[in-house]
Amino acid sequence: MKHRPEPDHRHGSAERVAVLLVNLGTPDAPTAPALRRYLAEFLSDPRVVEIPRALWWLILHGVILRVRPRKSAAKYASIWTDEGSPLAVWTAKQATLLAGYLGERGTPVLVRHAMRYGQPSVASRLDALKAEGATRILVLPLYPQYAAATTASVFDAVYAWAARVRRVPELRFVNHYHDDDGYIAALARRIEGHWQTHGRPERLVLSFHGVPERTLQLGDPYHCECQKTARLLRERLSLAPEQVLVTFQSRFGRARWLQPYTEPTLVALARSGVQRVDVACPGFTSDCLETLEEIAQEARHAFLEAGGREFQYIACLNDQHEWIAALGAIAIRHLQGWSLQPPDGAELRAQADRAQRLGAAR
Repeated sequence: MKHRPEPDHRHGSAERVAVLLVNLGTPDAPTAPALRRYLAEFLSDPRVVEIPRALWWLILHGVILRVRPRKSAAKYASIWTDEGSPLAVWTAKQATLLAGYLGERGTPVLVRHAMRYGQPSVASRLDALKAEGATRILVLPLYPQYAAATTASVFDAVYAWAARVRRVPELRFVNHYHDDDGYIAALARRIEGHWQTHGRPERLVLSFHGVPERTLQLGDPYHCECQKTARLLRERLSLAPEQVLVTFQSRFGRARWLQPYTEPTLVALARSGVQRVDVACPGFTSDCLETLEEIAQEARHAFLEAGGREFQYIACLNDQHEWIAALGAIAIRHLQGWSLQPPDGAELRAQADRAQRLGAAR
């Protein structure tokens, strides 16, 4: 087995602790070639598509990668910003703000972010952390609800990297935080803040990313964790059960996925006489293609075309203070027992400056 090059090791050097935030990923640009590279990596993951490899290889390379990149590029172009992909922008900001938050609370650790697919890759970030002296690393996926296709895939990437490293750091993983009190409180604050400005809807739709229904039958807890998040959030908002609907979006292929599906539900609500709906996406901690294009554009259009009058999309947690505080509490809880060696003064000042600049810009 070929091992990755190791940074120079000096006996007696200070050991560092790091937190690695990991999100799904994004193409480098809203172009067909960039989408082809990104989708080839994403859809080649056996955690994402669980059908026989040989058959899927023919479908992926013979059909999907010939057709889908151009269509997806147009969708990404509709949400792309001057800073780049929204998912990449928000994830980087979360890492910077988390570093500042932890440092202010006496938990001086390195905080970096990575993408499961695309750049910066999990392997490249782990290499960089080792080079910075990190010997203990907490891997914190930005997926509140556990799913094999998301959370477990992040762990796969870390394990694959570790298999090629001679001196493997001590590793810890956060599996889920779907029922974490701080996370639920941050979601509630986001929704309440939106309602203070825009008023309340007739129905609140909580749209989670879908997965094939067979994953539930195979033992994946994702569906149950989405339902629990929704229940806790509804209770925190003091809403009656009939005021909140849980749906699943982003269906791909012909297989039966978790139901009810988001867009058909919105169409049915409009046709039944519901005039205003608000849609929030609790499973996404950063706004991205699935929230800004699929929900805020496509789902809005479907609801209004079916007879609804007002559709409000409620933004993801992004850089919200309550969310960074919740993320910090989750990290601190999982860092317990590790001796924390503070970064050098220059690193501490740089982290504080970055967090202060972002905080001032919000």
